[in-house]
Amino acid sequence: MIFIHLVILAISMILGFVFSYLAIMEEDLLKAVIYSAGQGVMFSIAFYILMAPDVLLAYIAIAIGIYTALLVFVISKTERKEVV
Repeated sequence: MIFIHLVILAISMILGFVFSYLAIMEEDLLKAVIYSAGQGVMFSIAFYILMAPDVLLAYIAIAIGIYTALLVFVISKTERKEVV
């Protein structure tokens, strides 16, 4: 049983780092915010596996909810593509 938890933890951390990389390299700001939210979901799964419910609840509310909504609102007020 612990083996399956470790596999899920490893997969979620790897996918979290992949989403972080994609968010940094993306030129479309809206896609970067979506990748950042995906990274938040993957790290939330890792916090759940690590049995940290207090950190998990705060992370879901801030990183996935408020942060994503705020950035989407700000991007809607500016241009979607990054200007170099």
